[in-house]
Amino acid sequence: MTICLVTDRRRANPVAQARAAVEAGVDLIQVRERDLDGAALCALVRAVVDVAKRSATRIVVNDRVDVAIATGADGVHLRSDSFSIPEARRLMPRPLLVGRSIHSPGEAKAASDADYLVAGTVFASASKPDTTALVGIEGLRAIVRATAVPVLAIGGITLDRLDHVAAAGAAGIAAIGLFTSSESLRERVRTIRSRFDSMKPAP
Repeated sequence: MTICLVTDRRRANPVAQARAAVEAGVDLIQVRERDLDGAALCALVRAVVDVAKRSATRIVVNDRVDVAIATGADGVHLRSDSFSIPEARRLMPRPLLVGRSIHSPGEAKAASDADYLVAGTVFASASKPDTTALVGIEGLRAIVRATAVPVLAIGGITLDRLDHVAAAGAAGIAAIGLFTSSESLRERVRTIRSRFDSMKPAP
């Protein structure tokens, strides 16, 4: 499975969290500090990239291709309403990653050239307003069936919901709150992998 930690500096220091995530074996860190200006975001991403050097953890920047290139990040994560994946590829050829947020099977099909997709919001979450339309487990299942691209579930992901997400066919999860508990990140990641893999449908 793929575990993606999404940063929110209001809840945890991204650099300290990245250091713990690297040690815990998190696969992907999405730096999602959308309110920062270019200079501040560059400084933060560069620090996170430095922490992850010579590790298997990859760093993507939320929607800012320019910042990803300038900082030596591993790729960019595009919003659902952002510019096209081919446009991002022209600036960031493989092996750099291009991911996209999607909310429906139709959006999943249209993003067939992405390296990964993040589907949500699956469950209600603290980082999304109450008015956000929820995909739900059946919606997640439909998204997974609509694409060959790996799909990560996001939104309200808790340990108790991992079995439902895995059974829906998701390739992994992306989350903020799941990684801000008092439990050590290493133990949290170990628990996530164990629970998720035990419920993953056989290929």
